[in-house]
Amino acid sequence: MMGGKVVTIQVPYLFKHLVDDLPSGAAITSEGSATATEAATAMMAADPSASVAAGVPVFLLLGYGLSRIASSGLQEWRNAVFAHVAQDAIRNVGRSVFDHVHRLDMQFHLSRNTGQLSRVLDRGQRSISFTLNAMVFHIAPTILEVGIVTSLMGYQFGYAHSSVVMATVVAYTGFTLGVTSWRTKFRREMNRLENQASGRVVDSLLNYETVQYFNNAQYEGERYESSLKGYQKAALESQTSLSLLNFGQAAIFSAGLTSVMWLTSQQIVEGAATVGDLVLVNGLLFQLSVPLFFIGSVYREVRQSLVDMEAMFQLRDTIPAIVDKPNALSYDPSTMGTSIALHNVHFAYPTAANQRPILNGTTLDIAQGKTVAFVGSSGCGKSTILRLLYRFYHPDQGLISVGGHDIQDMTKYSLQRAIAVVPQDTVLFHESIAYNIQYGDLSASWDEVIEAAKKAKIHDTIMSFPDGYETVVGERGLKLSGGEKQRVAIARAILKNAPILLCDEPTSSLDSETETDIMSNLKDVGKGRTTLIIAHRLSTIQDCDEIIVMNRGMVVERGTHDELIAMGGRYTELIKMQEAVVDEDEN
Repeated sequence: MMGGKVVTIQVPYLFKHLVDDLPSGAAITSEGSATATEAATAMMAADPSASVAAGVPVFLLLGYGLSRIASSGLQEWRNAVFAHVAQDAIRNVGRSVFDHVHRLDMQFHLSRNTGQLSRVLDRGQRSISFTLNAMVFHIAPTILEVGIVTSLMGYQFGYAHSSVVMATVVAYTGFTLGVTSWRTKFRREMNRLENQASGRVVDSLLNYETVQYFNNAQYEGERYESSLKGYQKAALESQTSLSLLNFGQAAIFSAGLTSVMWLTSQQIVEGAATVGDLVLVNGLLFQLSVPLFFIGSVYREVRQSLVDMEAMFQLRDTIPAIVDKPNALSYDPSTMGTSIALHNVHFAYPTAANQRPILNGTTLDIAQGKTVAFVGSSGCGKSTILRLLYRFYHPDQGLISVGGHDIQDMTKYSLQRAIAVVPQDTVLFHESIAYNIQYGDLSASWDEVIEAAKKAKIHDTIMSFPDGYETVVGERGLKLSGGEKQRVAIARAILKNAPILLCDEPTSSLDSETETDIMSNLKDVGKGRTTLIIAHRLSTIQDCDEIIVMNRGMVVERGTHDELIAMGGRYTELIKMQEAVVDEDEN
């Protein structure tokens, strides 16, 4: 950096000497230069072919050209070296924040807009690059160059010149910082509205089907336009203030340049300076104007980058609600077992209206290797039990244990590694079917992927597609039917081969024949595993080892299908209600 600035400042000095040593300049300026002209004339008379070399200061011209080349070369070399440093920093920070976002709890992700979150990460990483670039290539070099130019001005032309240069730099910088600070509020508002617009676009496109079902494309367009109008207003205010900033900067610099040129012109008239000195002063100041001009935009962008990085680092500093204890143990199902127990568990979702409790003192135990079904009306807490077991949330009160150990005493990673889940709402990656199935076990072989697909009754369907397993499923799997997505999710869970299997309505989108086959396969897959199944179709879980009936967050009945029918209680009511619905459909 230092070498580059020294070479850069050499350029106007060489240009000054070039002007002073030219014959036309000699005749005007000084007696010494006139002597050089007479010598050149004598050489030209003796050897006309030497006229070009004699009349032109060749070495100064070459030095001037080489200095410009060296200055450019050093700058580009610096850029190339810095790129490695900057990209390493961006990669490390980006990965760190991305990993942290995945460690954040379910409640955080449910309360954040995915589009806005993506923008925060994207802008934050770009801001790191810009800030590092600004510090290394603009701010520090500009301070160095201002110091060198001011010192040279004072040494060569006197205190008045250096004072004007320093006053110009101070006024320019002060004006720039002041106006830029004032403009920051416009950029903040632009960011907010851009995040809002981006979030609305992502949300609307992710819900494309819903928009079409209700003919609300125009409404979505108007909603997006309202965000764009707000952004437009903030952008116009930002641009107007930028024009004011640019004009003020130009006025201050022009005043300083004019003052220095006037002082130098006076010295030329007095014989204390040459025309080359006027060129030197002009060259130094214009050379200084380049980083000074950019210092305003650099400062502005650095301020903006700091705002963007602040948002990203706030995200990184967000403390997850679900964290491992300092001495958390690693869950080993082979030695600890896979029995499950809930003791007096109370829970309400943090953002639920009026904090309505979902579980009210739920107590139950499930023996290792058993297949247990949960039934009950919607909202009774069935799915909540699975989420608590997977440690997406912690209970407000009570204890949940696996293998006789409190799951809060285990590491999340070791617990979740031992649990395979078939979720109620299947969301797939915008990748191939093979990728989505193999996601259950990234180390699985191709044969294992196909075997899992066969057990999930999706293999034949996949093979009917033109691209087979390489068929891309589309955004969130929208190219597949609901039943196909559900079977891919089942195959993924089967491939994970975990000792605990959680199925949240795994056959809700399937026809009766496929449902029967899937449940039969799940029964085979569940052998030796502790399996929890949530089902609304009671006909599919009659062969389970035990059925737990829930109502209003509590266990009201439990037993086998035959035992519950004999009780004639809540389970029997649910059976009769479903049979009545089936009879109505048939009629």
